[in-house]
Amino acid sequence: MDIKEQLKNDVYEVLKDYVKKEDIIIEKPKMRQMGDYALPCFTYSKILKKSPNDIANLIKENLKNYEINVINGYANVFINKKDFSKNILNKILLDKENYGSSNIGNNKKIVIEYSSPNVAKPFGVGHLRSTAIGEALKNICLKTGYKVYTINYLGDYGTQFGKLIYAYKKWGNEEEVKKNPIVELKKLYVKFHEEAITNPSLEDEGRKWFKKLAENDSEALELWNWFKEESIKEYEKTYNLLGINKFDSYIGESYYKDACNEVVKEIEQKGLSKISEGATIVDLGEDKVPAIIKKSDGTTLYITRDIAALLDRKKTYDFDEMLYVVGTEQKLHFEQLKEVLNKMGYDYNITHIGFGMVLQDGKKMSTRGGKTASLESLLNDSIDLARKIIDEKNPNLKNKEEVIKQVGVGAVIFNDLKNYRINDIEFKLEDILKFEGETGPYVQYTHARINSLIKNMNNININYDLININEYEWNVLFSLGEFKDVIVKSKLNYDPSLIAKYIIDLAQDFNKLYANYKFIIEDENLMEFRLQIAYCTKIILKEGMRLLGINAPDEM
Repeated sequence: MDIKEQLKNDVYEVLKDYVKKEDIIIEKPKMRQMGDYALPCFTYSKILKKSPNDIANLIKENLKNYEINVINGYANVFINKKDFSKNILNKILLDKENYGSSNIGNNKKIVIEYSSPNVAKPFGVGHLRSTAIGEALKNICLKTGYKVYTINYLGDYGTQFGKLIYAYKKWGNEEEVKKNPIVELKKLYVKFHEEAITNPSLEDEGRKWFKKLAENDSEALELWNWFKEESIKEYEKTYNLLGINKFDSYIGESYYKDACNEVVKEIEQKGLSKISEGATIVDLGEDKVPAIIKKSDGTTLYITRDIAALLDRKKTYDFDEMLYVVGTEQKLHFEQLKEVLNKMGYDYNITHIGFGMVLQDGKKMSTRGGKTASLESLLNDSIDLARKIIDEKNPNLKNKEEVIKQVGVGAVIFNDLKNYRINDIEFKLEDILKFEGETGPYVQYTHARINSLIKNMNNININYDLININEYEWNVLFSLGEFKDVIVKSKLNYDPSLIAKYIIDLAQDFNKLYANYKFIIEDENLMEFRLQIAYCTKIILKEGMRLLGINAPDEM
């Protein structure tokens, strides 16, 4: 049992006649010097018919094993530093990378849909957000005791493919597409929209070819399959760069095009649909936008395919939670999806994990305007800049190319995940590759520095009676004890940025200790104590980075 849980149990013993254990709140004070933990007593005041200060004093009087200061309705608790330090270091040394694991998931099943690039288009920077957030959530859910299934729901269906087929037939060159498929297909897609500005009838041509695709026209299917195969080859290059090896399913939207008819039929049979201007819709109420499940030309939409996909996933995985890592601009879509499912009688636990946009010079990138930067090219640019920096800092570094790749890719992922996902982000490579500040390379460099330091460890038994723990040591030790709580909060809030911010804080705390105190000293007991702090910090930094999908080089 960790110290925070023990404190909660001890407080509960004092207040159990009045409150439930789960209602006991333990916070961190705004300033570290105020205490290690803070117990706000305001919520108990009405129940106990006492002032918050009196309740805080009651807790203080009964918890003799803690040093407690009562200030403004808070019981500020200082824990026994030596006992805590010994327990934390021994626990991390024993558990190593398993430290911080929990079983809050109790082996429940979570399906996560993420990444999901659009076939025949570059793997754009915009898809980095879904990919990085989804991969981190997968790791976090596994760490907290869930069984996880991952789905890369390829965007391989929709009117855009009718447009692309028409564009290829009108302007395409087979040899050029074979040489450089994604670039050429993108050019054709952009050209279609440029031409459609002055010739709107092209939109009708695009819709006609999509309808042929939906009806399994042989020519449309042949071209569509070719576009898809070439696209997946390109995406695999990007996944390799990101270190993502595997999804449990690559089933895309197209897989459900025939099942959509059954969905529409079920909705109609349950009396949930009506016809509006030739389209089949589900009315969701006076103040809500109706969900269109079939267009007037008979083709289906994202929501129809999403319903079909969800019903299939429930049969396949029998999930307890279904997470969609999709941009916030799709908020209305997922609200409609939930409501239609509820009306159909399916009470599934589905959550939209929204995120902000990737901006270029403050503006949203657009495929139609031809402005989308390829994620692969961005990662390679970051790797090139990392190479320049490392060549200057450490030209004789072992495994230099591998480390350069880890730093370049890690910088991009960390810059994404350190931001709360709802916020928009903009990349400035020069900033995200700095070896100081709140960056991935800063955390990686701290890990590498520690790796060099701990070569001096002797693994002796520390005599804690001889140790006087200083402020800098305590800040690191206390942070190490917070790791499990941070992971749990990150899962409950679907927020990897909590882990990113945590490892930045931990790295900063360690570097302050390193700057103020020597580690290699004559006092062998104290030296071993500090080196164990360093070793345990290295373990947690590496595990924190792993959860975010980032590698931790041993040298930099």
